[in-house]
Amino acid sequence: MTILLVGVLVVGVAIGLVTFVAPRRAVVARPVREGPPTQSTTNWTHEAGDEFAGLSESARCDMVFAVAALEDERSSHLLVHALDDPAEAVSIAAAHSLAGHGRRTIVEEYLAANPGRRADRIAQALALLK
Repeated sequence: MTILLVGVLVVGVAIGLVTFVAPRRAVVARPVREGPPTQSTTNWTHEAGDEFAGLSESARCDMVFAVAALEDERSSHLLVHALDDPAEAVSIAAAHSLAGHGRRTIVEEYLAANPGRRADRIAQALALLK
């Protein structure tokens, strides 16, 4: 019995030493946004016209996909503003539309400029939608 207890003690000390001496995973530094958090609004729909202001979340998603099909500068500008929509589904739809039409760098710049959980979820959704 004593040999068993000594063996358990030796194994415990060995595990403790390994966890204390073993190299740790490097901590990845994430940029911290200075200033107050940005507020998301649906004001971007006003640029498409007054009849689009106040649309529901699903209607804004439909509008994002319709605007993405136009592939002009104004449409691209609207999609960039849609990335700030308070509804995450609309933001993901805008990011997917931009990335799908060859404007992935715009999305990556937006995600880099707005780090956080929301940006992480948008990036994860884009990775799944590839």
